Amino acid sequence: MSYCDGKWTPVIIMITINSALGLGNAMVKKVLDGGFNHMVIETYRLAISTVCLAPIAFFWERKTRPKLTLNILVQLFFSALIGASLTQYFFLMGLSYTSATLACAFISMSPAVTFVMSLIFRVEKLNIKSKAGVGMVMGTLICIGGAFIQTTYKGVPLTKLHKLDLLTNNGPALKPEKWITGCVLLFAGSSCFGSWMVIQSKVNDKYPCQYSSTVILSFFGTIQCALLSLIKSRDIKGWILTDKLDIMTIIYAGAVAQGICTVGTSWCIRKRGPTFTSVFTPVGLIFATLFDFSILHRQICMGSVIGSGIVIFGLYIFLLGKVKQMKGDGAKKLPSHFGEEEREDDEQYKKSHLMVVPMTP
Repeated sequence: MSYCDGKWTPVIIMITINSALGLGNAMVKKVLDGGFNHMVIETYRLAISTVCLAPIAFFWERKTRPKLTLNILVQLFFSALIGASLTQYFFLMGLSYTSATLACAFISMSPAVTFVMSLIFRVEKLNIKSKAGVGMVMGTLICIGGAFIQTTYKGVPLTKLHKLDLLTNNGPALKPEKWITGCVLLFAGSSCFGSWMVIQSKVNDKYPCQYSSTVILSFFGTIQCALLSLIKSRDIKGWILTDKLDIMTIIYAGAVAQGICTVGTSWCIRKRGPTFTSVFTPVGLIFATLFDFSILHRQICMGSVIGSGIVIFGLYIFLLGKVKQMKGDGAKKLPSHFGEEEREDDEQYKKSHLMVVPMTP
């Protein structure tokens, strides 16, 4: 009966969404291994997201959408530059040097990274003497420690290379310097994403329309990523899609991972709150690991497993601390979808929360 009354619907949706994102990670990694320009991938992905979400934004928010001024457009442009373009530039380049599993582990750090950025920009206040403050600091430090272990320690392989890779001597092993560089780039992408959360919170106050903002950000991000793609190559042939896997990956990443998952996550946040949705982030890590091994035939090493486990542990410590803070001080606003109370009032929800997912690797 609980399935019929919708009690488990948000749980099922969040598990499906995060597993879909994990699959998207593996598919994008497969395309990147083929030498495809990572910013061309993101340009196509954001363009598809713009087309998919535009009708939803137009019809759903046509009665509540405020006037779009030049000042808001400029703010959204720079928000897209930080949250979509630069975030994806660093993240996808880091993904090309590492693995889908490691990429998802760094995504799991996003709540803690956002918290650090909010402290740097003096948007979030921290009471270090409270249990909630200690929990959030400890969780953040544990997440960073897990990321450090993933970066510096690979450990012994827990799985064997695929037979085809052994026969062709074309295994996906990476040089240590590439692995470290990839981890640094992934952390840079996570830092950009955390900074974007803080910046976007200011835009929310003036333009509290989640889907319209997503469309505008995706549109600006499409143009910016197209320009950033020129850094790697200016050959027009790099934009021509001929391989079926490349086409399927870009459509899947744009329409499903970028568009449908954004809407689904936003719905779950409205029903259960942002902390609830954050708890399911490690599900993407688990599925990315499975896809990493089954699709990409990559070795799973001890360092990745230990580091990922520490990151997940740190995430839950941080979320527990945040929940205590919300209960203890009246749920002071954190300018991201990881630290707000569940909104029962729809108008208040729109003013305080914007569910935009420019980074859905």
